[in-house]
Amino acid sequence: MMQVLFIIVFFFQQNGSDIRLVLARAAESQVGVTLRYVSAYERLEYPGGDVPMERGVCCDVIVRAFRKIGVDLQKEIYEDKKQNIDAYPNFWSAKIADRNIDHRRVPNLTRYFKRKGKSIALDADYEPGDVVAWLLPSGLYHIGIVSDDVVEGEPRKYMIHNIGSGAKKEDVLENYTIIGHFRW
Repeated sequence: MMQVLFIIVFFFQQNGSDIRLVLARAAESQVGVTLRYVSAYERLEYPGGDVPMERGVCCDVIVRAFRKIGVDLQKEIYEDKKQNIDAYPNFWSAKIADRNIDHRRVPNLTRYFKRKGKSIALDADYEPGDVVAWLLPSGLYHIGIVSDDVVEGEPRKYMIHNIGSGAKKEDVLENYTIIGHFRW
């Protein structure tokens, strides 16, 4: 019985790290493909809607990576917010959930991850596939995914994010105030 339990626990531990590695690599696959930062509101297909791959915002890096593990954050956030609108921040005076934009806003992504129990300590080790949210000096929110590549000569990993000129892999983990750390 103990051996069976060990095998089950080992499988789930391996499966979790494999999923996070897929997230990290899916985010990195957007580097050189998503070339511009465009935040315009657009009507999207539902579910599975996306703006054209050559453009997007920081949240699109996250949404596209999660689709590679079978999680459609557009659908998940829309459905959760529709049922629990008061649980989500309302900086935009929205009275209803919006399947075109809600998943493309950092405060909504972070709230969804918190509601699903995915928050971990800000000072925990940052592993590939972890999602990190920051508060920029300008007061704006930002989000990215931890790469599986270590910054040369440093103990930290690169981040995959889009802060203004397309998806990039950069050493920015500690450049801004970290306000959220999430692990799927």
